[in-house]
Amino acid sequence: MSKLSIEVFDAKSSKKTPITITDVSVDDDVLSLKRKISAKNHLSVDRLSIRLEPRGKNVADEKLVKDLNLPAKNAQLYVRDLGQQIAWKTPIHQAVFLALLCHSFHYAKRLYETQFVHRFSNGTMPIFNLFKNCSYYWGFAAFMSYFVNHPLYTPPMLGSLQIYLGLIGFIICEAGNFSIHTLLRDLRPPGTKERKIPYPNSNPLTQMFNFTSCPNYTYEVFSWVSFSLMTQCLPALFFTIAGFAQMAIWAGGKHRNYKKEFPNYPKTRKPIIPFLC
Repeated sequence: MSKLSIEVFDAKSSKKTPITITDVSVDDDVLSLKRKISAKNHLSVDRLSIRLEPRGKNVADEKLVKDLNLPAKNAQLYVRDLGQQIAWKTPIHQAVFLALLCHSFHYAKRLYETQFVHRFSNGTMPIFNLFKNCSYYWGFAAFMSYFVNHPLYTPPMLGSLQIYLGLIGFIICEAGNFSIHTLLRDLRPPGTKERKIPYPNSNPLTQMFNFTSCPNYTYEVFSWVSFSLMTQCLPALFFTIAGFAQMAIWAGGKHRNYKKEFPNYPKTRKPIIPFLC
Protein backbone atom coordinates (compact mmCIF):
# COMPACT_ATOMS: atom_id res chain seq x y z
CA MET A 1 0.00 0.00 0.00
CA SER A 2 1.69 3.24 -1.17
CA LYS A 3 -1.28 5.48 -1.98
CA LEU A 4 -4.42 6.27 0.00
CA SER A 5 -7.71 7.97 -0.63
CA ILE A 6 -8.76 9.81 2.53
CA GLU A 7 -12.11 11.36 3.39
CA VAL A 8 -11.61 14.42 5.57
CA PHE A 9 -14.56 15.41 7.76
CA ASP A 10 -15.17 18.66 9.62
CA ALA A 11 -14.42 18.00 13.29
CA LYS A 12 -17.02 20.54 14.43
CA SER A 13 -19.95 19.59 12.20
CA SER A 14 -20.94 16.21 10.78
CA LYS A 15 -23.38 17.93 8.42
CA LYS A 16 -20.67 19.35 6.19
CA THR A 17 -19.73 17.37 3.09
CA PRO A 18 -16.36 15.66 3.57
CA ILE A 19 -13.40 16.45 1.36
CA THR A 20 -11.82 13.56 -0.50
CA ILE A 21 -8.05 13.66 -0.86
CA THR A 22 -6.72 11.13 -3.36
CA ASP A 23 -3.24 9.85 -4.13
CA VAL A 24 -1.94 10.43 -0.62
CA SER A 25 1.43 8.76 -0.21
CA VAL A 26 1.97 6.92 3.06
CA ASP A 27 5.39 8.58 3.17
CA ASP A 28 3.84 12.05 3.15
CA ASP A 29 3.86 13.98 6.39
CA VAL A 30 0.79 15.61 7.91
CA LEU A 31 1.91 19.05 6.74
CA SER A 32 1.81 17.84 3.11
CA LEU A 33 -1.66 16.48 3.74
CA LYS A 34 -2.72 19.84 5.17
CA ARG A 35 -1.56 21.57 2.00
CA LYS A 36 -3.76 19.27 -0.09
CA ILE A 37 -6.73 19.93 2.19
CA SER A 38 -6.02 23.67 2.02
CA ALA A 39 -6.17 23.54 -1.77
CA LYS A 40 -9.66 22.01 -1.47
CA ASN A 41 -11.28 24.08 1.28
CA HIS A 42 -9.32 27.30 0.59
CA LEU A 43 -8.29 27.79 4.21
CA SER A 44 -4.73 28.65 5.22
CA VAL A 45 -2.60 25.68 6.27
CA ASP A 46 -1.99 27.46 9.59
CA ARG A 47 -5.71 27.28 10.36
CA LEU A 48 -5.94 23.50 9.95
CA SER A 49 -5.65 20.99 12.77
CA ILE A 50 -5.71 17.29 11.80
CA ARG A 51 -7.38 14.86 14.22
CA LEU A 52 -7.91 11.08 14.19
CA GLU A 53 -11.22 11.60 16.02
CA PRO A 54 -13.60 14.59 16.07
CA ARG A 55 -12.60 15.39 19.65
CA GLY A 56 -9.11 13.96 19.39
CA LYS A 57 -5.80 15.72 19.82
CA ASN A 58 -3.97 17.59 17.12
CA VAL A 59 -1.62 15.43 15.02
CA ALA A 60 1.85 16.96 14.67
CA ASP A 61 2.84 18.26 11.23
CA GLU A 62 5.98 16.13 11.07
CA LYS A 63 4.16 12.86 11.67
CA LEU A 64 3.99 10.53 8.63
CA VAL A 65 0.72 9.28 7.18
CA LYS A 66 1.87 5.67 7.55
CA ASP A 67 2.19 6.22 11.31
CA LEU A 68 -1.49 7.17 11.61
CA ASN A 69 -2.56 3.52 11.20
CA LEU A 70 -5.22 4.36 8.64
CA PRO A 71 -7.02 1.48 6.85
CA ALA A 72 -6.30 0.84 3.19
CA LYS A 73 -9.96 1.51 2.37
CA ASN A 74 -12.43 4.01 3.79
CA ALA A 75 -9.66 5.96 5.50
CA GLN A 76 -11.01 8.93 7.45
CA LEU A 77 -9.53 11.93 9.18
CA TYR A 78 -10.98 15.03 10.81
CA VAL A 79 -9.93 18.63 10.35
CA ARG A 80 -10.67 21.49 12.72
CA ASP A 81 -10.60 25.12 11.61
CA LEU A 82 -8.60 27.03 14.22
CA GLY A 83 -9.79 30.38 12.92
CA GLN A 84 -7.84 33.35 11.66
CA GLN A 85 -4.15 33.10 12.61
CA ILE A 86 -1.49 35.77 12.94
CA ALA A 87 2.27 35.62 13.43
CA TRP A 88 3.58 36.01 16.97
CA LYS A 89 5.36 39.24 15.98
CA THR A 90 2.34 40.77 14.25
CA PRO A 91 0.83 42.40 17.38
CA ILE A 92 4.08 44.24 18.11
CA HIS A 93 3.42 47.30 15.96
CA GLN A 94 6.33 49.69 15.54
CA ALA A 95 4.41 52.34 17.51
CA VAL A 96 4.07 49.90 20.41
CA PHE A 97 7.77 49.01 20.32
CA LEU A 98 8.87 52.64 20.10
CA ALA A 99 6.49 53.63 22.90
CA LEU A 100 8.19 51.09 25.16
CA LEU A 101 11.66 52.37 24.23
CA CYS A 102 10.78 56.05 24.60
CA HIS A 103 8.94 55.66 27.89
CA SER A 104 11.75 53.54 29.38
CA PHE A 105 14.43 55.91 28.09
CA HIS A 106 12.73 58.95 29.60
CA TYR A 107 12.71 57.50 33.09
CA ALA A 108 16.19 56.02 32.76
CA LYS A 109 17.36 59.53 31.88
CA ARG A 110 15.58 60.97 34.90
CA LEU A 111 17.21 58.43 37.20
CA TYR A 112 20.61 59.27 35.73
CA GLU A 113 20.02 63.01 36.16
CA THR A 114 18.91 62.55 39.76
CA GLN A 115 22.12 60.69 40.58
CA PHE A 116 24.67 62.58 38.51
CA VAL A 117 23.31 65.90 37.19
CA HIS A 118 20.92 67.70 39.53
CA ARG A 119 22.20 69.83 42.40
CA PHE A 120 19.34 70.13 44.82
CA SER A 121 18.88 73.17 47.04
CA ASN A 122 17.40 70.90 49.72
CA GLY A 123 18.98 67.60 50.71
CA THR A 124 15.68 65.88 51.50
CA MET A 125 12.01 65.83 50.56
CA PRO A 126 8.86 64.77 52.47
CA ILE A 127 8.40 61.00 52.49
CA PHE A 128 4.81 61.49 51.32
CA ASN A 129 6.24 62.61 47.95
CA LEU A 130 7.48 59.07 47.40
CA PHE A 131 3.97 57.63 47.57
CA LYS A 132 2.47 60.51 45.62
CA ASN A 133 5.01 60.32 42.81
CA CYS A 134 4.94 56.53 42.55
CA SER A 135 1.14 56.50 42.44
CA TYR A 136 1.11 59.17 39.74
CA TYR A 137 3.79 57.72 37.48
CA TRP A 138 2.96 54.05 37.96
CA GLY A 139 -0.75 54.72 37.57
CA PHE A 140 -0.34 56.59 34.30
CA ALA A 141 2.22 54.06 33.03
CA ALA A 142 -0.31 51.26 33.57
CA PHE A 143 -3.10 53.36 32.05
CA MET A 144 -1.11 54.13 28.90
CA SER A 145 0.40 50.68 28.46
CA TYR A 146 -3.02 49.00 28.74
CA PHE A 147 -4.32 50.90 25.73
CA VAL A 148 -1.10 50.96 23.67
CA ASN A 149 -0.69 47.18 24.07
CA HIS A 150 -4.39 46.33 23.73
CA PRO A 151 -5.30 43.89 20.90
CA LEU A 152 -7.71 46.52 19.55
CA TYR A 153 -5.07 49.28 19.55
CA THR A 154 -5.46 51.45 16.45
CA PRO A 155 -2.12 52.54 14.92
CA PRO A 156 -1.61 56.25 14.11
CA MET A 157 -3.85 57.58 11.36
CA LEU A 158 -0.97 58.84 9.21
CA GLY A 159 1.04 55.65 9.65
CA SER A 160 4.83 55.69 9.70
CA LEU A 161 5.01 59.41 8.92
CA GLN A 162 3.15 60.28 12.12
CA ILE A 163 5.11 57.74 14.14
CA TYR A 164 8.52 59.00 13.04
CA LEU A 165 7.59 62.67 13.30
CA GLY A 166 6.57 61.99 16.89
CA LEU A 167 9.76 60.01 17.51
CA ILE A 168 11.99 62.77 16.12
CA GLY A 169 10.17 65.36 18.22
CA PHE A 170 10.55 63.19 21.32
CA ILE A 171 14.29 62.69 20.79
CA ILE A 172 14.94 66.41 20.21
CA CYS A 173 12.93 67.42 23.27
CA GLU A 174 14.60 64.83 25.49
CA ALA A 175 18.00 66.11 24.34
CA GLY A 176 16.83 69.67 24.98
CA ASN A 177 15.62 68.77 28.46
CA PHE A 178 18.97 67.18 29.29
CA SER A 179 20.91 70.18 27.93
CA ILE A 180 18.92 72.54 30.18
CA HIS A 181 19.53 70.38 33.23
CA THR A 182 23.29 70.30 32.62
CA LEU A 183 23.34 74.08 32.12
CA LEU A 184 21.48 74.62 35.41
CA ARG A 185 23.90 72.26 37.16
CA ASP A 186 26.91 74.22 35.90
CA LEU A 187 25.26 77.45 37.02
CA ARG A 188 25.30 76.40 40.70
CA PRO A 189 28.70 75.63 42.29
CA PRO A 190 28.78 72.32 44.20
CA GLY A 191 27.61 72.54 47.80
CA THR A 192 25.98 75.97 47.43
CA LYS A 193 22.50 77.38 47.00
CA GLU A 194 23.66 80.22 44.77
CA ARG A 195 21.13 81.41 42.19
CA LYS A 196 21.93 83.18 38.94
CA ILE A 197 19.98 84.17 35.88
CA PRO A 198 20.38 81.30 33.40
CA TYR A 199 21.38 82.22 29.85
CA PRO A 200 21.92 80.02 26.79
CA ASN A 201 25.35 78.50 26.24
CA SER A 202 26.95 77.12 23.06
CA ASN A 203 24.44 74.27 22.87
CA PRO A 204 21.74 75.44 20.41
CA LEU A 205 19.04 73.62 22.36
CA THR A 206 19.61 75.96 25.32
CA GLN A 207 18.40 78.90 23.20
CA MET A 208 14.99 78.14 24.67
CA PHE A 209 16.15 80.22 27.66
CA ASN A 210 15.59 83.27 25.45
CA PHE A 211 11.88 82.51 25.50
CA THR A 212 10.99 80.76 28.78
CA SER A 213 12.14 80.75 32.38
CA CYS A 214 11.84 76.96 32.68
CA PRO A 215 12.78 75.47 29.32
CA ASN A 216 13.38 72.10 30.97
CA TYR A 217 9.61 71.98 31.57
CA THR A 218 8.99 73.28 28.05
CA TYR A 219 10.99 70.44 26.55
CA GLU A 220 9.40 67.85 28.82
CA VAL A 221 5.89 68.93 27.90
CA PHE A 222 6.69 68.73 24.20
CA SER A 223 8.38 65.36 24.71
CA TRP A 224 5.04 64.00 25.85
CA VAL A 225 3.16 65.88 23.13
CA SER A 226 5.44 64.07 20.66
CA PHE A 227 4.88 60.77 22.47
CA SER A 228 1.11 61.28 22.24
CA LEU A 229 1.43 62.04 18.52
CA MET A 230 3.59 58.96 17.96
CA THR A 231 1.22 56.57 19.73
CA GLN A 232 -2.08 58.36 18.96
CA CYS A 233 -3.19 57.16 22.38
CA LEU A 234 -5.71 59.21 24.38
CA PRO A 235 -4.35 58.16 27.81
CA ALA A 236 -0.92 59.46 26.72
CA LEU A 237 -2.56 62.80 25.94
CA PHE A 238 -4.23 62.78 29.38
CA PHE A 239 -0.79 62.21 30.93
CA THR A 240 0.61 65.10 28.87
CA ILE A 241 -2.17 67.46 29.99
CA ALA A 242 -1.80 66.46 33.65
CA GLY A 243 1.96 66.93 33.48
CA PHE A 244 1.61 70.30 31.77
CA ALA A 245 -0.85 71.52 34.40
CA GLN A 246 1.57 70.68 37.22
CA MET A 247 4.68 71.98 35.45
CA ALA A 248 2.87 75.21 34.52
CA ILE A 249 2.28 75.83 38.25
CA TRP A 250 5.93 75.13 39.08
CA ALA A 251 7.15 77.27 36.18
CA GLY A 252 4.89 80.16 37.19
CA GLY A 253 6.32 80.11 40.71
CA LYS A 254 9.93 80.01 39.51
CA HIS A 255 9.24 82.76 36.97
CA ARG A 256 7.87 85.06 39.69
CA ASN A 257 10.84 84.29 41.93
CA TYR A 258 13.30 85.13 39.15
CA LYS A 259 11.60 88.48 38.51
CA LYS A 260 11.48 89.27 42.22
CA GLU A 261 15.10 88.32 42.90
CA PHE A 262 16.69 89.81 39.78
CA PRO A 263 15.57 93.33 38.73
CA ASN A 264 17.31 92.90 35.38
CA TYR A 265 15.57 89.60 34.59
CA PRO A 266 14.76 89.37 30.83
CA LYS A 267 11.23 90.65 30.24
CA THR A 268 10.75 88.65 27.05
CA ARG A 269 10.64 85.32 28.87
CA LYS A 270 7.40 83.51 29.65
CA PRO A 271 7.16 80.83 32.37
CA ILE A 272 6.84 77.69 30.20
CA ILE A 273 5.34 78.24 26.71
CA PRO A 274 7.18 80.71 24.43
CA PHE A 275 5.20 83.93 23.75
CA LEU A 276 2.12 82.61 25.58
CA CYS A 277 2.37 81.70 29.24
